[in-house]
Amino acid sequence: MNTLPDPNETKPSAPDQLSWREGDMPYSEEFGDFYYSKTDGRSECRHVFLAGNDLPERFAGSNVFTIGELGFGTGLNFIETWSAWQMAAPEGARLEFHSFELHLLSRETMLRALSAWPDLAGRSQQLTDTWPQRPEGDIELEFVSGSKTVSLRIHHGQALLRLGEARLLADAWYLDGFSPARNPEMWSAELLGAVAQKTAPGGTAATYSAAGWVRRNLQAAGFAVEKRPGHVGKRDMSVGRLIG
Repeated sequence: MNTLPDPNETKPSAPDQLSWREGDMPYSEEFGDFYYSKTDGRSECRHVFLAGNDLPERFAGSNVFTIGELGFGTGLNFIETWSAWQMAAPEGARLEFHSFELHLLSRETMLRALSAWPDLAGRSQQLTDTWPQRPEGDIELEFVSGSKTVSLRIHHGQALLRLGEARLLADAWYLDGFSPARNPEMWSAELLGAVAQKTAPGGTAATYSAAGWVRRNLQAAGFAVEKRPGHVGKRDMSVGRLIG
């Protein structure tokens, strides 16, 4: 039976392969999942990734802090982290943010997605102004504010391959791939083992997922894992600290 198209839903864009749903929220057609929480992607970032990694408290005591992320998406996590780091980090500090992303969004798509938070417009504009119109390959950007510096490195391609090639030891990880049920490769034992190899001693990881097999894969990689209360609408999330 044929159905009429939803007048509130746009067709997938090319090359981003996403549509806009439920109040202009970006939705991946490939993975059948939203790019961030339908409740509030910004508050999810603060709850899961910042608080889950004990940030920004750790920023205050670090002259150089390195973050690794699986899944750059719209750049919301980066911008929210940049804002928190700018407020908490000491003078002369440097934030190094490495993100691994298979599908890079266009400049227009990122700007549209980030427009939901007008108070982030300054940094959103800085990011999108320097973002390639139709990005291909790795991206390296640097932002300077006073004596503080933020570097962004996007490793474009399959996460397992690119992670093996990357030169970093992350103090904290944001595990933010699409739903484990829809994108299991981003949560595999092999990939999380590679994450552990690129983590500084005592480094941490946080994810919105509390799936049993995800937690077991983190434990097998060498993380001590615990459940914490999840973001709005989710009972649990997972955090880990590299041991040994």
